[in-house]
Amino acid sequence: MSETPTPPKSILSAELEVVGTIKTSGSVQIDGRVEGEVISQGDVILGKSGTVKGNLNVNSISVSGTIQGNITAKDRIELKSTARLMGDIKAKRLAVEDGVTFVGKSEVNPTGQPIKFDDVPAKTPENAQSGNQGGNQGGNQGGNQGGQQDNNRK
Repeated sequence: MSETPTPPKSILSAELEVVGTIKTSGSVQIDGRVEGEVISQGDVILGKSGTVKGNLNVNSISVSGTIQGNITAKDRIELKSTARLMGDIKAKRLAVEDGVTFVGKSEVNPTGQPIKFDDVPAKTPENAQSGNQGGNQGGNQGGNQGGQQDNNRK
């Protein structure tokens, strides 16, 4: 969502139920129930009474209601404290308030570019083996020393 929110062009009120795909080039506020896909080039606001059973492909979204489906946002996903989300999310930016229920996977990447983790050393067979040898040697030495101490006490 932009920093200065603009009023939505379309509003689906709380008593409205839509079965099917909603596709808009503008922004939309959903306070009712949608069973199907939501595709919006603009921003989407899902109110506290709003529910969506289906995937959402949006520019940005603010969620206060319930979603059973995946969200893909070009810019930002904002999960308010009353939000309940069962699905995977993908966006450039993510904001999550305390109290959110979220079951799924998230992919947040501000640059949108693939991330390379060059700093993580690759595990080679030699490194893995030497680590195991050191652990085994230490364990065996400690066991042998403990046994010798018990013999000395007798």
